[in-house]
Amino acid sequence: MKKETTSKVIKETKFIHALIPLVFLIISLGYTIRCTEASPHIPIIISGMLAACVAMFALNYEWSTILEGILETIKSSMEAALILLIIGMVVGSWIISGVVPTMIFYGLKIMDPSIFLPATVLLSLIAAIATGSSWSTAATIGIALMGVGAGLGIPAPITVGAIISGAYMGDKLSPLSDTTNLAPAMAGSNLFDHIKSMLATTIPAFIITMIIFTFMGMKYSEIEVDASVLDSILSTLTSEFTITPILFIVPIITIGLVVKKVPAIPGLLFGSIMGGVVAVFVQKVSLRDFVTALQVGYVSNSGNQMVDDLLTRGGMNSMVSTVALIICSLFLGGVMERTGMLNAIAMKIMSIANSTGSLILSTLLTAFAVNMLAAEQYLSIVITGRIFKDVYRERNLDPVTLSRALEDSGTMTSPLIPWNTCGAYMIATLGIAPWVYVPYCFMNLISPVISCIYGYTGFTIKYLDKDTVKKPNIKHIFATLISFTK
Repeated sequence: MKKETTSKVIKETKFIHALIPLVFLIISLGYTIRCTEASPHIPIIISGMLAACVAMFALNYEWSTILEGILETIKSSMEAALILLIIGMVVGSWIISGVVPTMIFYGLKIMDPSIFLPATVLLSLIAAIATGSSWSTAATIGIALMGVGAGLGIPAPITVGAIISGAYMGDKLSPLSDTTNLAPAMAGSNLFDHIKSMLATTIPAFIITMIIFTFMGMKYSEIEVDASVLDSILSTLTSEFTITPILFIVPIITIGLVVKKVPAIPGLLFGSIMGGVVAVFVQKVSLRDFVTALQVGYVSNSGNQMVDDLLTRGGMNSMVSTVALIICSLFLGGVMERTGMLNAIAMKIMSIANSTGSLILSTLLTAFAVNMLAAEQYLSIVITGRIFKDVYRERNLDPVTLSRALEDSGTMTSPLIPWNTCGAYMIATLGIAPWVYVPYCFMNLISPVISCIYGYTGFTIKYLDKDTVKKPNIKHIFATLISFTK
């Protein structure tokens, strides 16, 4: 569609235009991360500028139009950036107040390596269903579980995989979750019909995930935890902090506020203030030290290297690089959204969707592509839902089929991409390097696969008019995959 500007006619955005910044992004990110081990900030923002150049010189877009799209996209995620900064404050507050050390202490007391991983999935799942937030789950019990896992000798990437698997399953199914409400709104389905439909893909993925983590836990149960190391951690914690179950009140109240739908920013700020009260009156910390922990984080100088590595973290400053990464990613996403490049990619994918299975596969791939390029979970649901809503109705598919696919990919793949707001948040909050945890996020990896299988087999797929439904042909999956290679 052509639009008039003050001096030029905007040309139609084609797939080749979108492919130029996309290919450059993939190549530059691969080189930067694998060869130089540098952060992805610069390749992403250069890719965004390349996309802007393509839009201006090949498509005749004005810079003012592109800038407007960039600023609108960044504005839409400013709440997430503020939450990130506040989460940094919460982490610093809860460590200096002894809340996190107390959670680690009692976790090490009661946990066994053989049950730790499946227990981590379940605890994260319960917390996320209760709060409706994978982010709150990671920032509260997730941090404590990281400490427990380290004490039990579980590799950090595996622990993060278990936390994210449980947290995102709970987020996906909770009626309190933003994305769980957003997906049916975009698809035109009912909230509780949407949740019921998601159980069909989520429960099998959950069972497989629990089986994998149970077997992995059995592997680590064969490795006896060095009692002297464990005793050293426990004694260091008790010497550095006042350890008491009373401190559990702080996270319980904070999670309770989220459950009661108190907005995230005031709720988390209140949680950090409660940590300050505990720090001053229980841990006998000076107000100056507490404020410093909010800003630059807590620095542990216990002399125990493992404890120091676990507890030296947090603070608003620790989130600045992550916020910058998100803004760089939204710069790229804003350019590609405003100039129609994301839509061109989606249309290319959808052009080969000639069956129910290939249509659902196209939806999953589109949501993943938007997660990668626009770097925002909400945009992956909104943009993909907007593109496919009418197509699903034309194909006689019930809206819950679309809303389920939006969550199976849009929600579940978002933490797997380090520069996505969700991936960047998990990396910064749980203190893990990019990519290394992705192979262990079994729930997030399996869920889209099951959703795709259901599309090609017709299992659990709901139709508007059942009498006109054709039997699915499994051969379409091979034809679709071949088409993508052309």
